[in-house]
Amino acid sequence: MRGKSRMKRNIIKINEDLCNGCGLCVTGCSEGALQIVNGKAKLVREDFCDGFGDCMGDCPTGALIIEERDAPDFDEPAVKQHLLTTQGPQAVNKMVLAQNRHAQKHTPPSGCPGMRMMHKQQESEDKPVSANVLPQVMRSELRQWPVQLHLVNPLAPYFQNAELVVLSTCSPVACPDVHWRFIRGRAVVVACPKLDNKSGYVEKLAAIIRTAHTPKIITVMMAVPCCGGLGQIVAEAIKLSGRSDVCFENKTITLEGIIITS
Repeated sequence: MRGKSRMKRNIIKINEDLCNGCGLCVTGCSEGALQIVNGKAKLVREDFCDGFGDCMGDCPTGALIIEERDAPDFDEPAVKQHLLTTQGPQAVNKMVLAQNRHAQKHTPPSGCPGMRMMHKQQESEDKPVSANVLPQVMRSELRQWPVQLHLVNPLAPYFQNAELVVLSTCSPVACPDVHWRFIRGRAVVVACPKLDNKSGYVEKLAAIIRTAHTPKIITVMMAVPCCGGLGQIVAEAIKLSGRSDVCFENKTITLEGIIITS
């Protein structure tokens, strides 16, 4: 790697304190950029990482984030040779398919914008509201990105000391004022207990609760059987976090958009 020019670009960063050594990120990375060393995930070579973050969605603890820093450019020929030598032609084909999915003619590899963290600073501090107070003007109350539980980082600043609302995927569609009643002034994660791969959900939520000092959690789910597991996931996460002082509420939304407190 001597002599390679460096540039500011998106590249993976690993929080070893959160890494549990499960190895899911290693199999999730098509470029062979990650390995488990002494029980922790390691970036073996910076120029093997394309910065798209495919490995992040497989991490159950949120130990992986994409950061922008000086690094050598992604070296696709070197990656192909590495994969061919260590894993064989099938691994090379898998990597090529992954690169084709990400290919953008007008933009060099610099990370998926949809996975880039955002923390929106409000001009004035927005406080959570009680359920019987109606908004004067409907607006988006979202102040963070991403929102999918698979993608969020437990150490993200928007979780710190904030109330957390855990939304089922369908609930914002059924209820028109979810933003005002639940998201306003809170951090939010979205999950589907039926269709998502729930592996690691309890552990990731527990990490958020434990490290962000979450004072209160509200689950918002639909009044359908497949949504019932969401509250159980949160309850298990609170228990795993070791916190006994977390206020926990369940809200259920009917198919007509009516909010029921359970």
